[in-house]
Amino acid sequence: MMQEIVAKNRKAFHDYSIEDTYEAGICLVGTEVKSLRDGRANLKDSYVIIKDEEAFLLNCHISPYSHGNLQNHDPLRTRKLLLHRKEIEKLWSAISQKGLTVIPLKLYFKRGKAKIEIGLAKGKRQYEKRESIKERESNREIDRYMKKSAE
Repeated sequence: MMQEIVAKNRKAFHDYSIEDTYEAGICLVGTEVKSLRDGRANLKDSYVIIKDEEAFLLNCHISPYSHGNLQNHDPLRTRKLLLHRKEIEKLWSAISQKGLTVIPLKLYFKRGKAKIEIGLAKGKRQYEKRESIKERESNREIDRYMKKSAE
């Protein structure tokens, strides 16, 4: 199955530990879809809230379409996410009880439809971030050594 990735939230994996992921549809207007096809989106500092049993994406910047007219969209408008009721209930219970948050991880097209992968995340502390960086560096060092010894 081909996925055309439009935007990734790289900082999310650095600042948060992801507990669970969900795929959601996203309600967009025509110029937003065209702008996404051009790859003009930014997920940095965006997050998901649940209000009145519906999920909404806030602070996601989708640039105005270059060939749009007066009906061009607002780049930072609130967008509704399309999730099953049970998924929304799971997210709501996790957010309210465990102190977790929901953040977008990547925005992509799947079978021609715009989809967003959201993650149930727990914030990392500074020392946890350092630990994950050290672990990543040591894994790279091991890979380099293994590659060198194979030659």
